[in-house]
Parts: sequence; C-alpha cells; structure tokens
Amino acid sequence: MNDIRATPTRDLLRFVPPHLFFVTSAVFHYLGPAGAVLLFAHIAPAGVAWLRIVSAAIVFAAWRRPWRVVPCIDARERLVVVALGVVLATMNIVFYFALARLPLGTVAAIEFLGPVGLAAWGTRTSRNLVALALVVAGVALLTRVRIAGDLPGYAFAFANCALFILYVVLGHRIASNRTTSGIDLLALAMSVAAIVALPVGFASAVPAFGSIALLGGAVAVGVCSSVIPYVCDQLAMARLPRASFALMLSLLPATATVIGIAVLHQLPTPMEAAGIAVVIMGVALHRTREAA
Repeated sequence: MNDIRATPTRDLLRFVPPHLFFVTSAVFHYLGPAGAVLLFAHIAPAGVAWLRIVSAAIVFAAWRRPWRVVPCIDARERLVVVALGVVLATMNIVFYFALARLPLGTVAAIEFLGPVGLAAWGTRTSRNLVALALVVAGVALLTRVRIAGDLPGYAFAFANCALFILYVVLGHRIASNRTTSGIDLLALAMSVAAIVALPVGFASAVPAFGSIALLGGAVAVGVCSSVIPYVCDQLAMARLPRASFALMLSLLPATATVIGIAVLHQLPTPMEAAGIAVVIMGVALHRTREAA
C-alpha cells in the first residue's frame, strides 16, 4: 500500500512544521476560487464545482489508487469516507453558488464563523480564550461583514459555513486513522464526491467539453482548490488538535488580503491592515495541547 505512514516520506515530513502545511493550504484555498470566478463567464457555478471535484478525483485516483484501501477499512470507516464525500460535494457546490453572488471576502468571513465556534468548543485554557477573542476581533476588522443585499447568496454562504465545520470534523477523523493513510481516504472520499455532484453539475459543465482552454482551467482550479489544500490539510490535521487547526483557519481572510496585494495589487485600508495584525497576534498567542 502506498501509505504515507509506511514510507520514508513520513520521516521527512516530521521535520516540516504542521503550520507550514496549513499556510500552503491557505494560499491555494484562495488562488483556486480566483480562477473559478474567471470560469463563471463561460460555465455555470454548478458546472465549475463539478469539474473541480471530478478533476481532483482523477488526480487523486492516478496518484493514490484509493480503491486499494477499501478492503483495509471497516464498515464504520467506510461510512466516514462516504459522509466526507457527500460533504465535499455539497460544500463545493454551495460555495460556488455563494461566490457567484457575493464577494470572496464576505464568503470567506462567513465561512470562518463555523471554525471559530469549533475552536471555542475545544478551547480549555484562558490563554487560548484570549487568543480566540483576538482572532475574532481581527477578522471583524478585516471583513466587516454585514448581512444585507442578496439573501440567497448569504443562505448559500452560511450553508457552506456549516458544511465546512463537518469537513474539519470528518477530515480529522480520517487523518487520525492508524491503519490507513488519511490522504488515501481523502482520495476515496473525493471519488464519492464526484459521483454525488454528478446529477447537479454535469449538465452545467457540458460547455467546457468543447474547449481545451476551459477544461484546462477547470483542471487547474481542481488541483489548486481540492488537491493541494486538502492534502496539506491532512498533513496538518494529522499533527494538530482539531481546535488548533480550526483556530488557524482564521488566517484565511488575512491570506486573501495578502493574495490581493501580491496578485491583484489591492492594497488594504488601515483598518484591514490592523485586522491582519490582530489575527496574527491571536494565532501567535494560541497554544496547542501538546505545547501546553
């Protein structure tokens, strides 16, 4: 079995700080949606979501051959994989529905509300409560979310928020599996997601089949949005407690701002810059259970 826990790669990855995996995930978490928005002019959001999922599933299948792990997992683990596949499919679809109606920063800020609640649930020390308060204040400064305007867009955004919580919980479940690589289980779940999303997204994806450029763009979005960040998430989840990982997700709005500066030349306002600084202070103050 091509298991990351049973290869020399495992020993090498031990020397890489888990936070570095998270930062890599955070960067691609927003590079992918930026490309997806460009595809919306030619393909409906449901079609872009399905193309993202199926292209990631194909990459994972070629890389990990996840069907090999099916005999190695019990019925309960298979149920977790199927549940994760359903969550991935639904989460990606509603995320793109929200992204088609609302700014990326607003969707990201709403998406953050779920993980911060998850972090609060897992926090047990006064130090981490202060860190969590700082992070919430920083994100409030950075995003200044207001519920107004497109109500369906906000409904999709809050649905994505709830599904993102399930992704973190189920992702940690497969990352903690001691007999099978979490990446192999993730690859298997992505295959499930491609099947689940098929009835919703296939018809909308048809226009892409006649254009190599559109298909290439969809594959790039799939790799940037669902392969690189999800693999990095697994590598981080395997070594960070769930509450710690959930708190670090608060860096995503700050990451979006940094990408805006580097790629789109969008300079933050003084308030946004203050928000980034407060978020970084909160994450720096936070301490994992192992460190404590």
